[in-house]
Amino acid sequence: MTTPSVDAHVRLDTHPTHPSAVTATLTGAQARIAHVGLEAVGWHVAATNMLVLARIDHEEPYWAEQVAQQLAALGITVEITPELREAIDEEWTWANYPMPWCTRSEIREVSNEAQKIYDDIRFGRLLIHAHAQDGHTTVAVGTYLDTGKSVYLHGENHLRQIANVFDSPAQVMTAFEEMHSDTMRPGPAPMTDTEHDTTEARTSPGTTPELPAAGTDTATADRVAGAHETLFTSFIETNGEWENYRTWSDDASVANHETLTLRVQFDHEARGQDTAWTIASYQSPVGERTWHATATASTPTDMIESLLKSLDTDTAWTERTSAPLTERTLTTVTRPLTEFGWTQTINGHHINWPAPKGETGLRLDVAAAVGATTAHSRPAWTLWGGTNAEQPTWTIEFSRHTPAAVLQDLTYELALTDSARTTQAPNSQRHGHGVVRTAAPAAPSPPTSSHLARSR
Repeated sequence: MTTPSVDAHVRLDTHPTHPSAVTATLTGAQARIAHVGLEAVGWHVAATNMLVLARIDHEEPYWAEQVAQQLAALGITVEITPELREAIDEEWTWANYPMPWCTRSEIREVSNEAQKIYDDIRFGRLLIHAHAQDGHTTVAVGTYLDTGKSVYLHGENHLRQIANVFDSPAQVMTAFEEMHSDTMRPGPAPMTDTEHDTTEARTSPGTTPELPAAGTDTATADRVAGAHETLFTSFIETNGEWENYRTWSDDASVANHETLTLRVQFDHEARGQDTAWTIASYQSPVGERTWHATATASTPTDMIESLLKSLDTDTAWTERTSAPLTERTLTTVTRPLTEFGWTQTINGHHINWPAPKGETGLRLDVAAAVGATTAHSRPAWTLWGGTNAEQPTWTIEFSRHTPAAVLQDLTYELALTDSARTTQAPNSQRHGHGVVRTAAPAAPSPPTSSHLARSR
């Protein structure tokens, strides 16, 4: 039976600046089929209709040939350049390989398992709790978020292996500290030279960069990104209890609090609606996550600054809001808004507090806030700016257990900023997490139980 032809052409070639990496250039009306297939097996989008395969084990030519056969079986035309064909046919092995008894195919299997571990860390599936130096190599411990399995990792790059498995993060951290207390550090280890090269290969295909879409204000986006970068740097420099770590990719940095129960991740390359900030709080250095928040790259810096300042007290990791949602929580979180004259509206399971001029607002997803099964993964609270909540230009999202005091700091900043644009703010003074005011207008009544019931 003849395989039906697909209107897609894939040209596989060696990377222009990174010897082992491979590029794929896609053309044809059905190029999307090939695009999806390549992404599914680890190829990274580097430009329009161009993907890059960059691995820490330098086995890209071998895996490029495997995917070429798979695409061809689908009826997609695949071209392999002479340079890549030469690399595919080349016989080579690792110098001073520590397992000399392995055959070439067995070496490739070991390297592929190391690549899977690297990808699990890079994509956030494997959370690294701590690392240490063990002789001339790096060891680390982490937990797979999907299965809850905790692992002890030994080695770097293509030699990284799972050396032991534990039932819980507490067990693996206890054992790790006993073995490596002298060199143990929180979070993932700094990137190796190989990981640096691999990251660069994924993001530098040697082609002309794609032009931004018409109407994109790149100058403004870059200014905002620069302001966020400065804010992150200032946060680290002025708060000695926080320590900055580079992640496996140069694209992001992670700041760990000295208690190892609070973490801030900043994406240096995020723009616009991309998530630039991720904050997570944990019950203990090896405990479950209690609450988390994310903020887009376009979020005003004063809002981000207020969020970071709210982490500077014990409530950021010792308090959690009640579950299910209570009227007391609603009153605490929304008091700054109601005092500035904002009113609530109810739309399905959403309760909204839009600014009087409608340029920003707060949204509560009641189903997510009370822990409804179908909405458990959605953010409970969203601060937004833009046309409306459905078409925001920026957002800050919080999980349902976020401390009410942290949320109140943000809603106060939200109300104060909006008021400064329109009218003089009420006579008020901020004090810690609370908002102390004089001669403030009477606050409207918070949503009642019947409101909550109708919103579900």
